[in-house]
Amino acid sequence: MQMQVSQFLDYLSDEKGCSQNTIAAYRNDITQYQQFLQTYSRPNLAPITEWRQVDAIAVQSFLLFLKEREYASSTVARKVAAVKSFSQYLLATGVSQSDPAAELDSPKVKKNLPRSIGPQEIEQLLAAPARGTAPKDRRDSALMEILYATGMRVTELVNLNVEDVDLAKQTIVCGEGDKRRRTVPIFSAVALTLSTYLEEGRPQLLVDPAEPALFLNHRGQRLTRQGLWLIIKHYVQEVGIKGSVTPHTLRHSFATHLLNSGAGLREVQERLGHANLSTTQVYRQVSSDSAAELTVDGVPLPARTKPQADETDN
Repeated sequence: MQMQVSQFLDYLSDEKGCSQNTIAAYRNDITQYQQFLQTYSRPNLAPITEWRQVDAIAVQSFLLFLKEREYASSTVARKVAAVKSFSQYLLATGVSQSDPAAELDSPKVKKNLPRSIGPQEIEQLLAAPARGTAPKDRRDSALMEILYATGMRVTELVNLNVEDVDLAKQTIVCGEGDKRRRTVPIFSAVALTLSTYLEEGRPQLLVDPAEPALFLNHRGQRLTRQGLWLIIKHYVQEVGIKGSVTPHTLRHSFATHLLNSGAGLREVQERLGHANLSTTQVYRQVSSDSAAELTVDGVPLPARTKPQADETDN
């Protein structure tokens, strides 16, 4: 049974171009599903040793098991989606003769609106590291401006390599897998901040000259998701922003401010790298009270990063 799981994960990576985080989630969910089936001990139901033995009763029993464990509805929905995708794969590849999860219903999940912060708070947040000149200040200033000005995912940002940056064209290539890679624009002020980091910050943080990562930690290694979260948390506390603000909050703020500035939903979808427009539509429900006043080509930026007139007129 494990062989089919491994083949499915390879399929997600090679054919579907799923990110490593998505694949890790599928691995965890399907492994739990497999272990449940292999340890079946309910009356008259023997443990399952082959995927073709799985029937609708077994699948429904797994759903009941999840509910009895009191998982959050969003977690159950994710696990159900993984089981349904895997069952469809087994049917398509001829391992199973039918899809036992075809009638499996996913629990309804209440969609919480993504939290964003206003342009004034964004400006305060981005200004905090810009006051310093130490290597880590240069790094923090560059990564925070890029995170907000592009709407990148956290994983996309920490996985950036130096070679992904083209300062001359003012673009960055981000995303995992050929199907998910995209080119995002950065503006001259953001490009200048990044250039300063590459000249005055990264060389001082670098330990191994062969290290390809764009953003480095104090050990000269690639900055992790947790490391980025701690950096954002530090500056949020420093400037006194109330409530929970995470790296993902900057992505939400980017999308919200972009829509409030008059950008179309399709443009926001492309900027965020969403595969489905429905994923982007949630931002339409977010209050427009925090509409950005300063925009450049439809992209909101704090006043200090707004290009000068000669940059936009020529």
